[in-house]
Amino acid sequence: MDNRATKRFGKRKGPILAVPLLMAALAASPAAKSYAEQPPLPCHPNPAAAADEAALRTRGDIASLPGPLQDRLAQLANRPHTIVPLQAFNEADGASQLFQYYLLDTSGFQANVFTTIFPGINNHVQLTVTGANCGMSTVGAVRVVLEPKPGLPTDPNNPRAFIDVFTDIDPLFVINNESGWYEGWMIHDLTVPKVDATPRQDGHAKFGAILPADAAALKEMGTGNNVPGNLFTMDGNSVHVPSASDHFPEIQTNLVPIYVSMGAYNAMQQSDVHSYWEFNYQGTNWVHPLYELPFTGGFSDNFGQAADTFKDGEIGRLLSIVPGPGPAGKQNSPVAVGDNPNLPRDPDKFDADAGFDDQREFRERGVPSGLANEIFLDVYERLASFMPMEKNPERRLFKAYRDEVARVDKTHGGIVTAAMGDIDTATDGFPNNERLYLPPTVFNRFAVTREINDGSLAPRFSPSQRAWVLSGVMVPVSPAVNASAGRDADDR
Repeated sequence: MDNRATKRFGKRKGPILAVPLLMAALAASPAAKSYAEQPPLPCHPNPAAAADEAALRTRGDIASLPGPLQDRLAQLANRPHTIVPLQAFNEADGASQLFQYYLLDTSGFQANVFTTIFPGINNHVQLTVTGANCGMSTVGAVRVVLEPKPGLPTDPNNPRAFIDVFTDIDPLFVINNESGWYEGWMIHDLTVPKVDATPRQDGHAKFGAILPADAAALKEMGTGNNVPGNLFTMDGNSVHVPSASDHFPEIQTNLVPIYVSMGAYNAMQQSDVHSYWEFNYQGTNWVHPLYELPFTGGFSDNFGQAADTFKDGEIGRLLSIVPGPGPAGKQNSPVAVGDNPNLPRDPDKFDADAGFDDQREFRERGVPSGLANEIFLDVYERLASFMPMEKNPERRLFKAYRDEVARVDKTHGGIVTAAMGDIDTATDGFPNNERLYLPPTVFNRFAVTREINDGSLAPRFSPSQRAWVLSGVMVPVSPAVNASAGRDADDR
């Protein structure tokens, strides 16, 4: 029995009815048809379960969704909840179009103390994540839709398209202390790009490509997985996605993830979580400063080897609260680019009227997702053309971050400002910055983590899964289907 239920209701004699037994008992009662999936005793069912599910399935933004997604949202609606899954409204004359989704649960990664009781470790404390509603399974759904706004692309592969992300999860306990929160992450796993035999003038591979010598080195790794078009693996062997059978730190995924934050979540009274997020180049399709990774707890000092940053005492050694180039370069002044109380940092200050770039945010810590991808190509895949004699990923990462940001940063301060990172800005010889943004369609995984304020923007313990509480894989929807109804009051 969950400790919270014990404290709330006292200890009961005999075992609690499991959900199937409770459902059988409800089925034999006159009121059974009003209930669907409900928590076991002593937790309380949703008395309006049948009506809530029926209303949701016929709602305009849900009725056309694929069956598995609709079923998951209906499952959330018939459970006890504060609100049913989020209503998606039109923000254009036409309905938003669902082009992919993720179904989330707690089974796709190694169990941890946030999701599971371990005798001698946490069996006498409250679970901090799962365990609400007397132990109901924690599941969720993420809907990714395109708004057909006038003048904007209707192809989700175009980084200029306007994308909405709706997340619904149940149950997750509310977080109370130390500025804690849950955070959602869309994950793109690094791939092996095309080979282009013509280098830049400085000998570096072109943006988004590798040189023939790099391709040859990659093909020699492991069993030869790392050929163009494949997901890149750190050991060159076949892809090993995160699994419940993993064991930190020696058995982990061999993929290289790029995380885009979906923002902070917190729970409502009935332990359900709902979040709306906009995926666009205006500050959201950006990645944490990659130089934080060696200090989060899951980064490996050697390709394909166990992560050892915790053992080496490196977690938290660098707190990069002042935007800048990280440990590889000269630190920026906290007076010049720190958090000025009279002009606080605000990533939402991305746009400004023409001629007023000085009012846009100039203290960004993150980088656009496509630039993060380019940095990781240097670190992991350009083995012959980038620092060929250097085998330490940390040193490779710090130099790659400095070099690639410098191609975009005209001030050489190690910061990609809103004006520099704007999709219409010309940088590094390109007419605009479209290349700097990965489209949502390449984010093949989704995860939710249990965060706590540590001064870093990187996912906790990244790139390991030790702070994961939910995960799922992307399901494409083609052709896209209508996924909104009614009109939003603000069509921004």
